[in-house]
Amino acid sequence: MIPQVETSLSTLATLTCSKCGQKHDFEMQQRVSTCCAMPLLARYDGSAAISKKVLKNREGTMWRYQEVLPVLDEKFKVSLGEGFTPILELKSLALAYGFENLLLKDEGQNPTGSFKARGLSMAISKALELGAEGCIIPTAGNAGVAMAAYCAKANLPAVVVIPRHTPKAFKEECYWYGAQIHLIDGLIHDCAAEVRRLNQDGHLLDVSTLKEPYRLEGKKTMGYEIAEQLNWQLPDVILYPAGGGTGLIGIWKAFQEMIALGWLKKNVRLPRMVAVQAENCRPLVDTYLGLQANSQHYNGLPTIANGLAVPRPLGEPLMLQVLEQSGGTAISITDEEMVEGVREISKKEGLFVAPEGAAVWVAARKLLTQGWLKPQEQVLLLNTGSGQKYMENIEGRHGV
Repeated sequence: MIPQVETSLSTLATLTCSKCGQKHDFEMQQRVSTCCAMPLLARYDGSAAISKKVLKNREGTMWRYQEVLPVLDEKFKVSLGEGFTPILELKSLALAYGFENLLLKDEGQNPTGSFKARGLSMAISKALELGAEGCIIPTAGNAGVAMAAYCAKANLPAVVVIPRHTPKAFKEECYWYGAQIHLIDGLIHDCAAEVRRLNQDGHLLDVSTLKEPYRLEGKKTMGYEIAEQLNWQLPDVILYPAGGGTGLIGIWKAFQEMIALGWLKKNVRLPRMVAVQAENCRPLVDTYLGLQANSQHYNGLPTIANGLAVPRPLGEPLMLQVLEQSGGTAISITDEEMVEGVREISKKEGLFVAPEGAAVWVAARKLLTQGWLKPQEQVLLLNTGSGQKYMENIEGRHGV
């Protein structure tokens, strides 16, 4: 379970099973819980209160929240300057569609061009701290690039298993970072099967989404930044492109931690969280709508939003919990609508976003039309990456 309000937090204290709460040792490498085979969640020691004032003169990266991050020794921090990405006003789009307060947090300005830099910076830092000999990952694109970059920085071997149809830019970048690359026919779950085959002896640390506890801790810093950048006031609604769902889960975890820290008031109204998926691969949407019991046997299709091509997300129970706790919803967007969204955001706001970022914009438009969103609400969109890497996916779709 994602924790509700607890005591104040400070340093990493334990890892707990997200399903049953059983504790696991954080001083050794961990993957999923040994009890339920579910994601492990980091918990922090509440014996010392932490004031927001400690942030005043800190670096403008995600590492400014060091007391609630899992790296215990500064010397193991592997950083390329990730985090503290800007929150931008989308005034032209807001005016065109009747939003009064429309914002976008642009994760494409991270190192390696996506929000994956946060999670992989943290995962590789902990891998180094815990003595890993190298790392391996199944990826739809951006996560593999980020892992390759941070492994290069840490001087750790990196193995990337990626769908053959992934745009060349992702594969080339992994190559230049020195990673060993394996191309697979299929989607990310097919890559995961190949990772298991390649790493049968466990000599590499598998940093698959939510199959180790620390990518989540990097991703949650988006939640801390949203609160700090908006002067400790939270938006009414946050729309997030949810493939594996680590960011959606992490942002919600951050809000709970900040309440526990006293950085947010206990009676604060938390945002309604919206999970946006691709129509070609919408396992969470189908489960949320009751069209299937769960996504364990879901079969998806490729989509121009590579990061949303995750047909069987391990974090589905946690994502559903976030939607339930926040009063949120789930919605899917077609590839054609994403192309339209990329074009519209580019022309009206001068931002070339990833198809995933375009998907959340189109979702916001639809939810406003349906009345689920109100014009006066503050709405925050998450663009998770730079559109530059997706050129192969969207070339020739310029439209009129």
